[in-house]
Amino acid sequence: MSLTIIRYAEGGTPRWGVQFGRLIAPLQVDAPSTGELLSDHWELLWATEATQAVVPLERVQLLPPVTRHQQFICQGVNYRSHIAESGLRIEDFPFNTIFTKAPSSITAADAPVVRPAHVQLLDYEIELGLVLRAPVPAGTQVGPDDLPQWLAGVTIVNDLSARDVQLPQGQFYKGKSYRGFGPVGPALVLLTPQEWARWPELHMRLAVNGQTRQDAYCVEMIHDPAATLTELAALHDLLPGDLIATGTPAGCAARAPGKPAMFVARHLLSDAGKWRMFIRKGRANPAYLRPGDHINASIRTDDGAIDLGEQTTSITAP
Repeated sequence: MSLTIIRYAEGGTPRWGVQFGRLIAPLQVDAPSTGELLSDHWELLWATEATQAVVPLERVQLLPPVTRHQQFICQGVNYRSHIAESGLRIEDFPFNTIFTKAPSSITAADAPVVRPAHVQLLDYEIELGLVLRAPVPAGTQVGPDDLPQWLAGVTIVNDLSARDVQLPQGQFYKGKSYRGFGPVGPALVLLTPQEWARWPELHMRLAVNGQTRQDAYCVEMIHDPAATLTELAALHDLLPGDLIATGTPAGCAARAPGKPAMFVARHLLSDAGKWRMFIRKGRANPAYLRPGDHINASIRTDDGAIDLGEQTTSITAP
């Protein structure tokens, strides 16, 4: 059975705990980072029992379960539905698209997020987050049955994105790394080997102001966790506590323009003119996030056996 790990503050001091229902079992550990918690206290986490849960969840301040000491790695165009709504063709993306977000963008699942004053096209992207359990040696070949060896658990990620920075400037890192643009949590859910086999059944839902925008299952991923771990291990070091956001399905605010607009942009406008048109049309799109908007995001199996909780994010003005 999965184990729900949370990081929280009580009296201003960050702490780790295991959540059982609406109660927390505090962990008496010194672990400044997620990686240290998982590397040094793995057995303690699993040995924690519900009878040790004495702290009401309502009494504490929620903190992100992935600390800012970790790498924040992301996959792009990893869902067929998202590729289609972006006006792209899947055959043009036979490769796994990898980029990073600044770890300083990580924030709590219920923390308000400030939309920078110069950003008009703020978008949302619900994603399944994978958290590393162990270092992955260079050249490791990871199979589907090997996930429990390398991965500790899963969490919810909202890859907030300033489309008017990311796309016209070709700056994924810049457009996605403003402070607060990475709500993570509310929990890090550790999975058993049997539960890891169920990751395709995880059901992602995101709503803005009560209106459902994204609704999909993780089985729709193009490049699955095992393939991604194998590819990343060939590139660079992966360490305990590192976070991999695995891409988003259809339903984002950013959509491909219609065919007439695409024709005009491709054949009659300069690059600068094309992006001016994109931003102008985007400002009239009510799906982009504005101050006062509220986002609810959840990931769970339909039978509730694996439940990552719910994010509740409010967008605010500077």
